Amino acid sequence: METRSNTRSTSAGLIGLGAMGAGIAATLRRAGYDLHVCDARPGAAEAFAAEGGTAHANPAEVARQCDCIVSVVVNAQQTEEVLFGPNGAAAAMKPGSVFIMCSTVDPNWSISLEQRLAERGLLYIDAPISGGAAKAASGQMTVMSSARPEAYAKAGSVLDDMAGKVYRLGDKAGAGSKVKIINQLLAGVHIAAAAEAMALGIREGVAADALYEVITHSAGNSWMFENRMAHVLAGDYTPLSAVDIFVKDLGLVLDTARASKFPLPLASTAHQMFMQASTAGFAREDDSAVIKIFPGIELPPAKAKKEDTP
Repeated sequence: METRSNTRSTSAGLIGLGAMGAGIAATLRRAGYDLHVCDARPGAAEAFAAEGGTAHANPAEVARQCDCIVSVVVNAQQTEEVLFGPNGAAAAMKPGSVFIMCSTVDPNWSISLEQRLAERGLLYIDAPISGGAAKAASGQMTVMSSARPEAYAKAGSVLDDMAGKVYRLGDKAGAGSKVKIINQLLAGVHIAAAAEAMALGIREGVAADALYEVITHSAGNSWMFENRMAHVLAGDYTPLSAVDIFVKDLGLVLDTARASKFPLPLASTAHQMFMQASTAGFAREDDSAVIKIFPGIELPPAKAKKEDTP
């Protein structure tokens, strides 16, 4: 269920200033937090902190400054590095501090991470996020969380302040990550289906912009069709969420289902489509580039960007 915390921290750390992380950091900064940040890319933390906050060289430095850390990196491997790598946060966090994990990961890994941190006297919130960079920056994204009550009691206010909707789905780690990968199943299938529909329309000689106009005002529309096929119309495959993100996320979906021998025919097909796009050279392009796997169609060219005006 969605609830809000009554307590509020005044400082927080954030590790990972990518598209989503930078938006969350900006939201927390607007909310008045004394924010401590770091990023693996040279200069990224300093650029963010130029408008407020403190840049640090590594996760350990962030951990020494605050009792709550929000991690917004790509996957479990990067989260392991943030926590347990050289200059990792875990060894520097004070007992009772909270680590908020926002990546899309294997739910069983998230469950085990809660126990590993508990052995160090640290609290953990399994808190994958959804909504895209724009909603992260506006504070309107969704958090799918699960955690022990004491973790919510200490850091629930940070979740509330960084998102429009915070769902508390259980009293231990795992449920948040399970709901997130189910969301990713739908997102990946919807993008793949949207690309297939647009590709067929182009193949049949329908004007792409006309098809987009009709579908977005008809029962066949989806949020992913409306959002991602706009990228196709613009010929702009700048990665907001890359093809390889869905290679990873749908892989997690299939691994979870395989463990209980649960069939996922649509997710399997969508995963193969993203795999094909990745191996064809589109791995780091926007996930809408999955449309490029369809043969015999001419996609809309890139539109010239308007010059900035004073």
